[in-house]
Amino acid sequence: MVLYNVTISIDPNVHEEWLDWMRTKHIPEVLETGCFLESRISRVHGEEEGGLTFAVMYLAPSQEIYDKYQNEFAPALQQEHSDKFGGKFAAFRTTLSVIEEFKKI
Repeated sequence: MVLYNVTISIDPNVHEEWLDWMRTKHIPEVLETGCFLESRISRVHGEEEGGLTFAVMYLAPSQEIYDKYQNEFAPALQQEHSDKFGGKFAAFRTTLSVIEEFKKI
């Protein structure tokens, strides 16, 4: 499995609009691509001055499916985000390979 993490620092003046848009439009559209099993959005504490920071995590079942997302869907979805919130955010993207999962029984 591949964990795709997007850390976003968003202008405090638009963060509520951004959160609403992420919850109701962007994240559902990313999940509708069929490339991810689930998604979580979290608030990052201790953000830098000038913005509120969030981490949006998506879980892909394999590297191949994640690559499909990046090649076929990500450019248009990221462009839509930039068109709507351009100049009001900074994003940092990382991928992590899940090597083992632990769950409370």
